[in-house]
Amino acid sequence: QVQLVESGGGLVQAGGSLRLSCEASGRTFSSNAMGWFRQAPRKEREFVAAISWSGNIPYYADSVKGRFTISRDKAKNTLFLQMDALKPEDTAVYYCASGPRITSVRVATQYNSWGQGTQVTVSS
Repeated sequence: QVQLVESGGGLVQAGGSLRLSCEASGRTFSSNAMGWFRQAPRKEREFVAAISWSGNIPYYADSVKGRFTISRDKAKNTLFLQMDALKPEDTAVYYCASGPRITSVRVATQYNSWGQGTQVTVSS
């Protein structure tokens, strides 16, 4: 099992930027893809971005493509999400997730480890 701890959330004005971090510990060698999901009030959890742990291929939701950048530092077992040009509709709790043998990075149920979440609030 992998332990994940997110940080970097906060309150920002529309058009601003935030950088989320997710530090992984535990059995990280067994992790495959890592991803970011978000959940806004009264909405289902949705895919934001993912990246293969062994490779370097990023995946993005259409709603964030061109504005968000996912990256990871393997030496530090840390995942990042750089969020630029933020919009009020990006307001949500952002979760880091990981899991082995993921075949569809956009599907939340394929991940078996989750962080506690970090709140991102974008004001208009």
